[in-house]
Amino acid sequence: NTPEQSENMKIAWRYQHLPASQAGHSSSKFGHYYDLTKVMEPQLISSVNPALVGIEELERECKECKDLNPKYKYLLKRIEEEIDRGHFSTTEQTDKRSILRIAVHSLGSPLWDECGGLASNQEDLDYSLPRFLLALRVLMRSAFAVCMITIPTHLFQIPGYVGRLRKMCDTVLHMDSFAGSDKEKNPAFKEYHGLFNIVQLPRLNSLLCHMPDTLDFAFKLRRKKFTIEKLHLPPELSETANRNQEDPVPHLQPSTAICSTTKPNKLDF
Repeated sequence: NTPEQSENMKIAWRYQHLPASQAGHSSSKFGHYYDLTKVMEPQLISSVNPALVGIEELERECKECKDLNPKYKYLLKRIEEEIDRGHFSTTEQTDKRSILRIAVHSLGSPLWDECGGLASNQEDLDYSLPRFLLALRVLMRSAFAVCMITIPTHLFQIPGYVGRLRKMCDTVLHMDSFAGSDKEKNPAFKEYHGLFNIVQLPRLNSLLCHMPDTLDFAFKLRRKKFTIEKLHLPPELSETANRNQEDPVPHLQPSTAICSTTKPNKLDF
């Protein structure tokens, strides 16, 4: 064999064209490593020109609006101003192009004076939050920007309201913590702190979205890092040495037309 052929035959031929993670090799980690115990330096934060919208500013600057929650209206206004100020619009020509990153925490909570999704009946339902997400989606389509929003969906009581919000987003991820649930004491999940569910993936300028090889992910929270990895359950082992040895194949009853004194056999008809 030539050296090239020997190099290609290191693994079985049936696994040659599979990804390294599926072929039995340890794949390289994807993502970035952040030490959660370290604090970002002030010089680094100031170099990116951050803009913060606090509670005091929301309470002070909000004005009455009949069609939309005043706080949502003001937040849309601030985002649009940041897009114009930083020249992030797709219609503007600039030498240096960067991405505007927006983070909104606990949108739809009582902190935002949300009353629509928290209502207990359809009569008190307010559509300010879906309208805000739709307007924000329009802004994101016309700018070099990305927005990440966290929503406490467990507070919403109206059936189907969360599904309506998901339709207004491109990517939807749901984190299910094991704290306080039966899975916390389950030995199968002892290495994880919760499930990381991929609910919806984006399909920008296409008919279908990309489907990963698996949708089963779990997360671990350590002192220095937050890790998301594929969910690998351990083999199901019995707690005791005695296992049920009963034959899963039921014994067939002998036919009345056959006279037999022997014990019924599995091959009897």
